[in-house]
Amino acid sequence: MTTTMTTTGMVRSRMRWLAAGCAVAAMALTGGFVMAEGDAAPKLAKATFAGGCFWCTEAVYAQINGVKGVTSGYIGGRVPNPTYKDVCTGLTGHAEAVEIEYDPAVVPYAKLLEVFFATHDPTTLNRQGPDQGTQYRSGVFYHDEEQKQTAEDVIQRLNAARVFPGPIVTEVTPASIFYPAEDYHQDYFANNPYQPYCQAMVVPKVALRALLLNQLKKRSPGENVWNVSDRKFRHQLNVIHMHKKNWKN
Repeated sequence: MTTTMTTTGMVRSRMRWLAAGCAVAAMALTGGFVMAEGDAAPKLAKATFAGGCFWCTEAVYAQINGVKGVTSGYIGGRVPNPTYKDVCTGLTGHAEAVEIEYDPAVVPYAKLLEVFFATHDPTTLNRQGPDQGTQYRSGVFYHDEEQKQTAEDVIQRLNAARVFPGPIVTEVTPASIFYPAEDYHQDYFANNPYQPYCQAMVVPKVALRALLLNQLKKRSPGENVWNVSDRKFRHQLNVIHMHKKNWKN
């Protein structure tokens, strides 16, 4: 997880701009939810996604209205209780993933999926940007048949719309045992915003998430894919995919 470090001044200036923008977006997109006295607690569900480095995926979901918690960890492997060092070898079979606890009454599973597909490259097998290996594969790990069907439907719609330059290779498999990652991986972006990898890889995805949520909020019932003609949205989508130019096969 390496990249070229920008100058300190540029990094701090960019972070101040992003922090202001995200604060405005959060206020606009994540309206407060106040439970009236005597109301029953919301029934929460789980969603599990693997989209490359979990530092990125966790940051994308951390501030979405209806999401109650995001945990970085490992799933889909053969070795019990893997460590980060184990998973990085690519020999345990695990993928870096996040387990999301959410309220379906506030944010439907389909919306979580659309955010997932927009904020990583689902067309590259076992690779995200500079990160290569089966641990960085794209995967949806469903918890019931409804989640499976929804995931397959979203993939079909995105492929039909040719949003990406190639077909989606995301695996859709039943959720197995999820192992939470070490403590220092949790809330990584929130705790390490100036880390060079976060600046290069996480910041563009967080920015795209805000644009996508705003787009979904305005989408009419007859529209079923992203508005890729939106110039800001398309720009951020391209920013995420531009790392392909520097890959070495």
